Amino acid sequence: MKINIFGSTGEIGSKSLLILNRYFKDISINILVANKNYKKLAKQAKQYKPKIISLFDDTKISKLKKELSNFKNIKILNYSELNDFLNRSQCDISILSISGNSALLYLESIFNNSINLGLVNKESIISCGHLLKKINKKKINLFPLDSEHYSIFNYLNKNKNFNYSSITLTASGGPFLNKSINKIKNAKLNEVINHPKWKMGYKNSIDSATLANKCLEIIEAHYLFNTSFNKLNIVIHPEALIHSIIEYSNNTSVMNYFYNDMFIPLFNFFSSLKKPSNFQNIDKFKFNNNSQLNFLKVDIKKFPITKIFNELDKNMPTNIIKFNLANEFAVNLFINNKIKFWEIHKYIENSLTINFNFSTNSINSIIEFQREYNKVLSYKYEYL
Repeated sequence: MKINIFGSTGEIGSKSLLILNRYFKDISINILVANKNYKKLAKQAKQYKPKIISLFDDTKISKLKKELSNFKNIKILNYSELNDFLNRSQCDISILSISGNSALLYLESIFNNSINLGLVNKESIISCGHLLKKINKKKINLFPLDSEHYSIFNYLNKNKNFNYSSITLTASGGPFLNKSINKIKNAKLNEVINHPKWKMGYKNSIDSATLANKCLEIIEAHYLFNTSFNKLNIVIHPEALIHSIIEYSNNTSVMNYFYNDMFIPLFNFFSSLKKPSNFQNIDKFKFNNNSQLNFLKVDIKKFPITKIFNELDKNMPTNIIKFNLANEFAVNLFINNKIKFWEIHKYIENSLTINFNFSTNSINSIIEFQREYNKVLSYKYEYL
């Protein structure tokens, strides 16, 4: 079996490589793709010996080649060359863990190339979820790997004959759950990304602090599980041990419980396709030491993005895409110290008022939609 990892230098890609190296030595590393971190990609290439590596940032290709000048058996492709190769070949497993909207540029080629796809990237489903059936012409096996969606997928896959009345996604509440609004308003970047439960990149950490990540995950669940928005809810669960709650019409519920480590969905994804070569050194989770569970209602004053999201007409793909883009743009403004943390939700709210109509009937039209909308946001951000 061969695997392609898109986003190999990020948290999920790096963890996937560690798991494969320790437990699944029969799965060979075929392609590793990164955005611009050529030094880490070169280090991974030296260690894991993939057949092909690729950087999205063409300006760093020459530096990557210099780092790997002694490794002639590893082919280095730019973005266009990689997409051509993917459309001409097939791979057993792919993982899409590229962060942000740039993942869309690879999406169609990955669907053409893969038999099994482990999906971590939110934005690709959020922007193109309404096109999933159209994109997935080859009917590849799709495995959601975000902890919440993995937990739902894991349960529904084994209980296909049960009718549910609602699905609730849990949120830890991030670093500011027990902080005052005044404290949150003046939060600095290092405070925002200091997540109490998960180790994530800047974008996901900031989205967790605002609860934008949970809004985006509601959209994902809507598309992935063909579930209406009025059946999807969010609840604060500080312990981050329950990842989803599925309620039946008879008022009983099931909760999916596992410790907050992406090892669980990744290991189970790989083991569903290939028997692990090694079961040793897998930590056993002690329930008795982690049995306190709390559930809290979302405070919209502390998490105002959830109010904006609740009032959004989510049956229009254009609104969903605009919400996602405005959030990503605002997060980047905050990272670059151009707006304050508390201004993120205000920026999103004002951005949604921009009248912007565009086709969303294909991936290319959505990419063009995003490109043009980002231009508008770039032009108008000082006034929003």
